[in-house]
Amino acid sequence: MNKSETLDQDTKPVSAKSDWQPNKLQKKDVKFATWIAFIAWVLAVYDFILFGTLLPLMGNDYGWSEVEQAQIATWVAVGGAVVAFLIGPIVDRMGRKPGLIFTVGGAGLCSLLTAFGASAGKGPLTLIRSIAGLGYAEQTVNATYLTEMYSAVDDPELQKKKGFIYSLVQGGWPIGALIAAGITAILLPIVGWQGNFIFAAIPSFILIFFAMKLKETPQFQVHKRIRELREAGDEIAAKNLAVEHKVDYSEHKSAGVSAAFKGTSLRATLVLGGAILLNWFAIQIFSVLGTTVLTRVHGVSFENSLIILVASNLLGYLGYMAHGWFGDKIGRRNTIAIGWVMGGLAFSAMLYGPSSQLAVIALYSLGLFFLIGPYAAALFFISESFPTSIRATAGAIINAMGPVGAVLASFGSTAVLSSGGDWQTSALYFGAVPCFLSGLIILFARHVDPATVK
Repeated sequence: MNKSETLDQDTKPVSAKSDWQPNKLQKKDVKFATWIAFIAWVLAVYDFILFGTLLPLMGNDYGWSEVEQAQIATWVAVGGAVVAFLIGPIVDRMGRKPGLIFTVGGAGLCSLLTAFGASAGKGPLTLIRSIAGLGYAEQTVNATYLTEMYSAVDDPELQKKKGFIYSLVQGGWPIGALIAAGITAILLPIVGWQGNFIFAAIPSFILIFFAMKLKETPQFQVHKRIRELREAGDEIAAKNLAVEHKVDYSEHKSAGVSAAFKGTSLRATLVLGGAILLNWFAIQIFSVLGTTVLTRVHGVSFENSLIILVASNLLGYLGYMAHGWFGDKIGRRNTIAIGWVMGGLAFSAMLYGPSSQLAVIALYSLGLFFLIGPYAAALFFISESFPTSIRATAGAIINAMGPVGAVLASFGSTAVLSSGGDWQTSALYFGAVPCFLSGLIILFARHVDPATVK
């Protein structure tokens, strides 16, 4: 190649096909990845719910007051948000497959360490459970991984219903919650709370073996290859590779946390992050503290409140599937907005409606249907809103807003109660209203045509 040809390539790259090629995925690869992601999310939720369920027993064993237990839960939420935020850049650097293995293995290890770490004091336990935020981060990794996997397969049928398929994966939340409740009830009298955490770690370690057989997404492989060529100083080959695989080369010049707050990504980060922040007010009040709200507002017995929670979680799974299906039909943004607005209205009606058990069950279950269900569309929509280079990073930033919202909701509701207010008022201001507003805010996000996601 002479000098003039070299200069010409510097100014205008040609699309010469390179010898290097990314993975060629088949339907069986996507199906296997979907199952692994589903099981990983079920196990993550299992561990998450397990800690909340067993914290009072741990407190009794080590003499921690209710206030101290609340402080542990608060700092764990903060630490978990930090960990969920940090995992994004790691996944965008290491890859989707290593990220999934890392989060699954890390969450399993933390579950095991929880069984022994509590004896070392509140500080070590808080640190361990904060790192266990890797389990919460699992949903960001799943959404990033599956968004790219589904888009990489030339299957018209899959493209039409990929949102619905992902909803089955995200539906691992109520399944994980129910499994945690059931297994805890069975094992607690036999092995105690320590044994429950040890048992919860075992499936995660087994899953790693199967996750090792996953394939990396071709989108990330192209992104990584372009980055390697650029870092090696071979801009020409990097540009040619981008042209060959129909990738916007400019996206690969901008990566990292700061890139999520630049260009077209800025709008998506702020709008989606704000919506998730507010929506998690409602998650904290009506899901995490659901039994408290039901017993204090309508005088529902604790036993009946548990039955309502179980029934509502089952309905919540149907909510995932419904919103996943509607997301494919009318668009994910609109589906999320309608769901959360309806959720806010249902919870308001539950709080100020009649105290008959039938009315409370119906309205509370309807509220959870519209509160939790849209996440099947939301997490997929978040991944679709960003380019490959920052898909996991931006998703992690937005996902980390959830625990922050939960902490703010806890502080707000505590302030209302401390000033003489009741749970009815607290749940309205820091649960139902934020849920309604989160649905309105999501409408400011840019509509994304799923067919354009690569």
